[in-house]
Amino acid sequence: MATQTSTIALEDFRSGFLINWEEAFTDVTGIFLDKGTSMFETLATISAEEASRPVGGGCANIAAQVNHIWFYLDLTNRLGRGEDVGKPDWDGSWRVGKVDDDEWRRLVDQLRDAYEEVKRFASSFEGWDERFIGGAFGMLAHCAYHLGEIRACLCVIKGNRDNGA
Repeated sequence: MATQTSTIALEDFRSGFLINWEEAFTDVTGIFLDKGTSMFETLATISAEEASRPVGGGCANIAAQVNHIWFYLDLTNRLGRGEDVGKPDWDGSWRVGKVDDDEWRRLVDQLRDAYEEVKRFASSFEGWDERFIGGAFGMLAHCAYHLGEIRACLCVIKGNRDNGA
């Protein structure tokens, strides 16, 4: 087996990351999702009542899933701005119970804002080293995992595969 030693061009990495980032949240091209199943397309189908509904023993509701994803992205964005984030309250990121329409809209909007900030950062950041590249992969995987969790919750809440996973 031949060993190839080379580096990936910054623009190739950036482009590849952003295509997958947009796939996960807004613009499905079929890389790893089916049409209509991105984060924001999925969240647009969910009412506040559905987002508040418990899905099983000890499992987080959809509103808590969304808050947790936002919390993660917000921390990432703050770190990217050079802020000291202290000791994050990961347990607190899950403490979301019943939400009304305004609260649900606010959760989705703050997630969208955090998503957009990550996108802007990735579009212009020049210091992609091992730590930042690893963080980008981890962030994408984490968000895709929770999108799957949300879609599985919908399968329970709405009662069929077409409205869920």
